Amino acid sequence: MKHVLRPLPLALSLLVAACATAPIPEAPPPRAEAPVAQVPDVTAGAPASPQAPAATNVWDQLRGSFAMADCAADPAIDTWARRYTRSPKRFEAQMRRILPRLVYVQESAQRHGVAGEFALLPWVESHFNPVAPHKRRAAGMWQIMPGTARHMGLDVGRDYDGRLDVPAATDKVMTLLKDYHDYFQDWRLADYAYNAGRWGVDRLVNREGAPPAEPAVPTLPVRASTRQHLVKLMAIACVVRDPARFHVTLPTLEQSRHLVTVQLDRRLSLHQAARQAGLPRAALADLNAGYRNGIVDTRHGGRLLLPRQQAEQLRTALLAQAVGGPGDRVASVSAKPSLPDLGDDDPPATRKAEHIPATPTVDAPAQPQTHVVRRGDTLFELARHYGVKVAQLKRWNHLEGNAIRIGQKLTVGAPD
Repeated sequence: MKHVLRPLPLALSLLVAACATAPIPEAPPPRAEAPVAQVPDVTAGAPASPQAPAATNVWDQLRGSFAMADCAADPAIDTWARRYTRSPKRFEAQMRRILPRLVYVQESAQRHGVAGEFALLPWVESHFNPVAPHKRRAAGMWQIMPGTARHMGLDVGRDYDGRLDVPAATDKVMTLLKDYHDYFQDWRLADYAYNAGRWGVDRLVNREGAPPAEPAVPTLPVRASTRQHLVKLMAIACVVRDPARFHVTLPTLEQSRHLVTVQLDRRLSLHQAARQAGLPRAALADLNAGYRNGIVDTRHGGRLLLPRQQAEQLRTALLAQAVGGPGDRVASVSAKPSLPDLGDDDPPATRKAEHIPATPTVDAPAQPQTHVVRRGDTLFELARHYGVKVAQLKRWNHLEGNAIRIGQKLTVGAPD
């Protein structure tokens, strides 16, 4: 996209918290790819344990959560799938490098109820690279614009940039995608909205009508780059669906290399954290690129993302420092790559568009109440304001579509 914690002091407890058969001519890669620091394989060279570490096959989980069409849905999907895999060894190396991040994103998508294809969205946006900020351009693996980030509730500054904070930005994006799907009832349109902005897609749907299931890539008159964005997402999903078709083997990830968070209640330099965790500083900085000044600051989450095994080592080191002192509440390690509950919001990739402010912190009304529609109101905005879902507003008010009119009275908070 080119547009989308405050830490609580936590006790030192372990909350043990990535299609036709005829070959096509080779084409250049979809975009220049910056190197991503390799998350080290912490098990290499380690003494053999009585039982081999468990490995996660994220690919099976992704296939089971895919919600869009398969490889044969459109010739362009096959074309891009073959471009991605034209050098199988290079593709496999890329997948091994990004797999810890991909597993983290996949688990977030699963928690948010987002279609599995979107766990691969950072591949389309940046190849999972933590793209550094530059002036007014998009940044981070989700490629979020500065203005959009602020609307999403992500801080953008010299010392910290939330667009590069993997846990915070991922949670925002997944919440946004779920909101888009709730509104459009179509994952394809959710992708169009992510790339081109919800307002433009909403206007198109109101004018042209909701797209049918076929063709798989909607023929709405969107920009070519927006259509291609969806095709690319479906193409990388195509490779995951049937890797043998493209002569590639997809890697697995040992549990010790899963990314988890360590929550701090005080400032800590990345240099010191890396030394205590037994992780190269460059690798830790790459995973925590949001802390641009090299300091993990509690004002901006106070959260470190690192492989599970190094997270345990860091926690042990911090515990040892705290023994007998007043600061015995230094860090905790999340059992899963849990993400903070941060509102919602908007992004896109090949182009930027308008995006929507983060959801206000408003609890859903305990008792039904009435809202009189005013100029500029939409079901999407009202759902965000009242902390409910668009589908609930439709059900409570017996609405078939998304259209509402000025002066119309809407019931909010009726019993489900």
